Amino acid sequence: MTVKVGIMSFAHLHADSYAHCLLSHPQAEFIGIADHDIARAQAKAQQFGVQAFDSYESLLASDVQAVIICSENAHHARLAQMAAAAGKHILCEKPLMTKLDDGKAMLAAAQGAGVGLYTAFPCRFSPAFWQMLQMVQSGTIGELLALRGTNRGSNPGGWFNDPELAGGGAMIDHTVHVADLMRLITGQEIVEVYAETGNNMFHGAFDDTAMLTFTFQDGVFATLDSSWSRPKTFPTWGDVTLAAIGTRGIIEMDMFAQHLIHYDDRVGRIKQVFWGDNIDYGMVDEFVRVVSGEPRHRIATGEDGYKAAAVSIAGYESARRGEPVRM
Repeated sequence: MTVKVGIMSFAHLHADSYAHCLLSHPQAEFIGIADHDIARAQAKAQQFGVQAFDSYESLLASDVQAVIICSENAHHARLAQMAAAAGKHILCEKPLMTKLDDGKAMLAAAQGAGVGLYTAFPCRFSPAFWQMLQMVQSGTIGELLALRGTNRGSNPGGWFNDPELAGGGAMIDHTVHVADLMRLITGQEIVEVYAETGNNMFHGAFDDTAMLTFTFQDGVFATLDSSWSRPKTFPTWGDVTLAAIGTRGIIEMDMFAQHLIHYDDRVGRIKQVFWGDNIDYGMVDEFVRVVSGEPRHRIATGEDGYKAAAVSIAGYESARRGEPVRM
């Protein structure tokens, strides 16, 4: 079965990767692009050889069966509710929402319309993470005591630095991925969040660094460095690492360690070129298969996205109050 998919907005940097995944997928037909930036829609449609729709409404009125939402974070809720009302299945870029009420509205809209709402957490499709998860769950390191994670990247700039559109800065951008992985590893929910943020890297009106401490239901605690602390000349965009500490040992994972070193004289920069599994493709592949009626395995639901984004929102409340916040 061929699944017809459209993309709603190319504001987010990940949209290009998802477009390439759709074009190379044997069961997907990339129908076209709609964007509130009409010129961007037309340019991207020409780049990928698909139709540029003149509005979100016209894309949703077509025979498209599913959409991928890659707008600015603050627009996720509105676009998801539009797509649900049109009966389209949804894969929404993270963070799912910037406000708890928006997330609840998205979940209710999808449930009411009987469509699937999924969250773009490609890290779930990393073979390194999946091996780590299986080792922890099988008791390889004994009883799990603590977790230590990082998601340290470069500042994307643009609307990511506008708290009204992004919902914050580095903390909301980078916390959600690792919070979701930690929820999977523990099988528990985060019940308390303590966070401190700073803007010492770029001195803007947004957080560019954040350190968080989580407490889980069973008493496991975790720390997370969620920042835009990598300079422009850093050889890669950043990292995703995770360590699990147990009573009998420690497991450490570096999700993007499979890379080549590229000395590029044209741009005067050394780069790390990743050669491992394409986790974006793994996620898009499962989204397409779920829409076609196959069972869900790893793709994050809307509920998963809501819970991870709620951790970031609680983190901002903690940073404002200067004390831990109960979830």
